[in-house]
Amino acid sequence: MSLSCVGFCGADDSVDPRLLMALSRQYEWLEWGVLFRPDKQGEPRYASPAWVERLAVARLEFGGTARLAAHLCSTRVDEVLRGDASFVSRLVDLGFRRVQVNATAVNGVDMSLVSAPDASARLLSVIRAVPGIEFILQRNAQTRLLWEPILAQGPPPNVSVLFDESMGTGQLSASFPAPIAGVECGFAGGLGPGNLEQSLRLILAASAGRAVWVDMESSLRTRTADGDDTFDVAKCFTCAMVAVDHFGMPAHSPALT
Repeated sequence: MSLSCVGFCGADDSVDPRLLMALSRQYEWLEWGVLFRPDKQGEPRYASPAWVERLAVARLEFGGTARLAAHLCSTRVDEVLRGDASFVSRLVDLGFRRVQVNATAVNGVDMSLVSAPDASARLLSVIRAVPGIEFILQRNAQTRLLWEPILAQGPPPNVSVLFDESMGTGQLSASFPAPIAGVECGFAGGLGPGNLEQSLRLILAASAGRAVWVDMESSLRTRTADGDDTFDVAKCFTCAMVAVDHFGMPAHSPALT
C-alpha cells in the first residue's frame, strides 16, 4: 500500500462534526483539514472557533483517533514565521496532530515575512518547539525560501512536504514529481472526485512504492439552491470510495473488523 492518507480540507460550520467522525471511524485513513484564518473564521471554508470546539468534543466521543490537520493561513502563518509557537501548541489539546503552513499570497500571508533572511530559522524554531505536531511545508516557488534551507540541513523528524505547484489556487498539476528521499510527502492541487482515480495512478507511479498522501479542498464545495457554499460530505465519500475500490484502502478500521 503506497497511499497512506486521503485529506479533505475546508471542513466548516456547514457540516456536523459528528458526521465527519463517523466516517473516520469507518475509514481511519481519512483526514479532516480545518483552515485557520482569523479574518475569515465562520465564513465558508473557515470554521468558527465554536465549531472547532465541537469537532474536538466529537473526536473524543468517537474514540479520539480521527485524524485532524490544521491548515494555517494569513496571520496564523505570520505568527509561526515570527517564531511564535503558542497557537500551534494549543492545537494539540484539540486533537490536531498535523499542521500545514500555507505560506502563499493567495492565503493572505505577509510575504515579506516569507522572504525575510531568518524566515526558515524562525519556522524551524517553532517546528522544534512542538515535536508532537507534524509540520507540513508546502513545496512550491513561493515557499522556496522556507522549505529549501530546512531540507538542505536535514529536517527534524516531524517535518513533511506537500507538493502543490498551484500555490494554493487549486489548479490541477499536469505531472507529479517523485517524493523527496527521507521525508514524508503528499500531493495537492486541483484533486477531486472527477479526477482522483486518474491523478492517483500518476501520483503512485511517480512515488514508486513510497507511501504518500493526497489532499483536496476546492472540489469538495457545493452551492445549495439557497446559494450557500457548503462542505459536501457526499463528495468526500465519493473520493473515499475511489481509494477503496481502486487502490486497496481498507473499507473498515481494525476496530470494526
